[in-house]
Amino acid sequence: MIIIIGRAEVDPARLEDLRPALQAMMRATFEETGCLSYSLAMESDGSDGRPAVLTIAERWADEAALKAHFAAPHMAAFNKAAEGALLSLDAKMFDATNERPFSLY
Repeated sequence: MIIIIGRAEVDPARLEDLRPALQAMMRATFEETGCLSYSLAMESDGSDGRPAVLTIAERWADEAALKAHFAAPHMAAFNKAAEGALLSLDAKMFDATNERPFSLY
């Protein structure tokens, strides 16, 4: 399994324009073969004058599924919509070979 954890800074002036593209991309991504989970959370909307901050957490069956995701038409559409809005992206990929259930109790 492949896990992606990322943090993106977005121009707050473009966030509302980008929201429909984000939603469309996420809906299509959930349907992809090999997508185990895909979560996007907004840490900050940029109303404080700083960039909006999005956190991304993804789980993929394998690297081939992730590569297919990046080659998908909905990703090309999203990348086009995000041009100029994305200020930075710090994402890391992890190969999870020892997954096990976690419980606080």
